[in-house]
Amino acid sequence: MPTTPPPPSKQRDPLRGESDEAVAQATAIFQSAWSHIEPKVLSGASRLPREIIWLGGAPGAGKGTNTPFILRERGITAPAIVTSDLLNAPEMRMLKDAGTLVGDADVVRLLFERLLEPAHTAGVVVDGFPRTRVQVECVKRLYEQMLQLRATSRGTSRAGLVPKPSFEIVVLYVGEKESVERQLKRGQETVLHNQRVRDTGVGDLLEERATDVSEEACRKRYRVFMEQTYDVLQSLKQTFHFHVINAQSDIASVERAIITEFRYQSSLELDEETFDAVRHIPLASEIVVSARQRLVERLEGYQRDHSGLFRQVIAVIDHDFVPAIVVQAVTGLAELTTDNDLFGDPLARRMLVDVLNERGYRTTATVETREVPMRIDPATYEIVLTKKARYHFEVHFQGSQIRRGN
Repeated sequence: MPTTPPPPSKQRDPLRGESDEAVAQATAIFQSAWSHIEPKVLSGASRLPREIIWLGGAPGAGKGTNTPFILRERGITAPAIVTSDLLNAPEMRMLKDAGTLVGDADVVRLLFERLLEPAHTAGVVVDGFPRTRVQVECVKRLYEQMLQLRATSRGTSRAGLVPKPSFEIVVLYVGEKESVERQLKRGQETVLHNQRVRDTGVGDLLEERATDVSEEACRKRYRVFMEQTYDVLQSLKQTFHFHVINAQSDIASVERAIITEFRYQSSLELDEETFDAVRHIPLASEIVVSARQRLVERLEGYQRDHSGLFRQVIAVIDHDFVPAIVVQAVTGLAELTTDNDLFGDPLARRMLVDVLNERGYRTTATVETREVPMRIDPATYEIVLTKKARYHFEVHFQGSQIRRGN
């Protein structure tokens, strides 16, 4: 069984086979959904997420099992938005109870509203969307709209409220045999659970899906995903960072694959100008991901609001800090002390720490105030002292491993 997904169907090119009808339908659906949330976004009352991870996978790929690993690696604290749960939301139940068929327009509208929830401002995982050509086109239009909002907000008081959007497509891949086995196992476990609930009266009944107890139905669900959803997702490769994660192995192996796939890449998240300003500083192998989103916001704020001071700090790093770090490459610890008055500004010290942390170093700063002689009073012959600050920085990083022969 292959461990990597097959190429898109050769019967149609997902990048060139878009029908005018699907594009027109997506445009209308997007504009309708966007009109509901645009006033909130423009007024600043609500904010769209900085980072949206669109998570897909065939039935049995383990989206629910592996979502916590993705959330942890991206430093996202809010639970995922699960598309299948949206269909059971009160708004959707009212439509279904009224005999109305729930379509792409309803799902997109409700999803956009969920994206505005404050818990998702820093980032969110959207499980099970997009699935159709129309939904894919809506994702593209949402990204374009967010870029446009950012461009029109530059130089205004709203600039800090409209971050650079980061969209990533994540597909958990399993082969057909594994998918079918997992679906049937899930169905069997659900049947056994519900039987225990009925026998004991303890617990809640779970939904029993006919597709989870029929091998043929399981195969059909898998093939529909690969031939339709996976196929249309390919068109997003040209626009967004696209991750395909082998989810066929055990949970520990899949977790390791997710960690490897989501290693921090500042080029995907920082403004181009900000990244260009710091990219020449040597990059360490690891960075503390838990504070990643706040760190990115601070760096972008320095470049936007204090660019002069920001570049002075970078110049000091280049001239004074990088050479000292290189000298201590074996030990992994560089301790630097400076009297540079630039660091009398607490913001300059914070900038230096944040820039080096962005590059993967663990950096701390302390200030020591001491009295130094300035002159002798001619009348009393006393030494006149003044207080002067000295700034200490500790820069920790992974030192070089030296191999020695026996």
